[in-house]
Amino acid sequence: MKMEISCTRAEADHKQLLNCKTVIDGMTNDFSKITKLLSISGNEVRLKILFLLNMEKELCPCDLSDILGMSVPAVSQHIRKMKDADIISSRREGQTLYYSLNEDETDILDSIFKSIKLKRKTA
Repeated sequence: MKMEISCTRAEADHKQLLNCKTVIDGMTNDFSKITKLLSISGNEVRLKILFLLNMEKELCPCDLSDILGMSVPAVSQHIRKMKDADIISSRREGQTLYYSLNEDETDILDSIFKSIKLKRKTA
């Protein structure tokens, strides 16, 4: 595979460039998934909800409403966005819906939340 060089440097390491391109091309789905997660969690309320779901494993909108001091409809709007993005899932118990993180998201979020907890301990 011949790569067109679009830079003015004297010499390119074609092997390095090809290797990097191959790695990036092979990770398209991973980048897409992480981008979606980071986009959704870019809102402070949604990040807090994700943190709470990561910490407690499962909560209902009423729990989140009480914890965050928000109305249930406001919490539900954030939940809907996360559910539509396939970041959280729900289960019904009687009249109550409980939400939890989808397993694919927990590894990424664990890393992010671990750094938050470490900073809090050192402060």
